[in-house]
Amino acid sequence: MDQKKIDRINQFARRVKAGEILTPAELAERDALRREYIDSVKASLVGQLENTYLVEPDGTKHKLPKKK
Repeated sequence: MDQKKIDRINQFARRVKAGEILTPAELAERDALRREYIDSVKASLVGQLENTYLVEPDGTKHKLPKKK
């Protein structure tokens, strides 16, 4: 997600916090941007966890198991 989209999300948040009411089109845009942001954060976290290893006291390493 690029910085322009994050800035747009923050712009919507500032407007709502100031008491403005967003139009239905703006609400839809905000919701789509939020969903895209959440999906990118989740993908980043999954990528990081896939490269995480547990190190046992004896020095052996194994991948972090996936939670069911």
